[in-house]
Amino acid sequence: MLYSTAQEWRDAPRRKVLIFGMSGLGKTHLSGLLRASGDWFHYSIDYRIGTRYLGETILDNAKAEAMKVPFLRNLLLSDSIYIASNITFENLSPVATWLGKPGNADQGGLPMVEYAQRQEAFKQGEIAALMDTAHFADRAKTLYGYDHFICDTGGSICEWVDADDPNDPLLRALADECLLVWIKGDAAHTQELIKRFDRAPKPMAYQPEFLARVWQEYLNENKYSEGEVDPDAFVRWTYAQALSHRQPRYEAMSKWGVTITPDQISALQTQSDFVDLIANTLDV
Repeated sequence: MLYSTAQEWRDAPRRKVLIFGMSGLGKTHLSGLLRASGDWFHYSIDYRIGTRYLGETILDNAKAEAMKVPFLRNLLLSDSIYIASNITFENLSPVATWLGKPGNADQGGLPMVEYAQRQEAFKQGEIAALMDTAHFADRAKTLYGYDHFICDTGGSICEWVDADDPNDPLLRALADECLLVWIKGDAAHTQELIKRFDRAPKPMAYQPEFLARVWQEYLNENKYSEGEVDPDAFVRWTYAQALSHRQPRYEAMSKWGVTITPDQISALQTQSDFVDLIANTLDV
């Protein structure tokens, strides 16, 4: 690990961490707390994906939808209006909206072939954004003068790595640059995430093999054709399985760093509290 003892962590002139875990457990909240201190640079992987690697694709998709409306089409063609993506650290909806959900087109669903292509594009964008971590850590210091750095990852990071391989190229690059910190939820957190997702199902990125399996199972169990699938019903049905699929993958990644909990994050008030939390974890 980048910091092998609590003292190394406390004495480090630059503290660099990468946080990972299921969406909804506190990654962005923690990043915002540290950013607000004025001493930490916040590098958001999803923001980087949406602005650098999929930015043009997301805009083109929005323009294509607008071009279907004659009134907007004429304004776009005459350069009377323009469409822009208002992505922020707290609002990543343009990325999720583009990623979409598979199923019935009348309910907003995508054909599986197109959906799988978007999944692959997101995967490649996420891997590229993660590999940019070292660049942004250096940029944070040399360009902006930040001493400390936090990389806020998406929930799907575990899908693209083999944590049991000590030479996994992505994990090796990340662990060499940052202390990896897993935010581990318990059974109660999992149930709350499922309830929250059920109220407002959102697009997710899936490992290709997992997606192919659950899609075929859903079609077989319900005797549906692709066009009969309710997109929201499918992602709701898939969510709990996705959590179970990811948990052992996160567990394996945790061996590359340290583990904290959502409850510990919610108790933090200052960056000093976070420094103490990581130091105490390294002491264990």
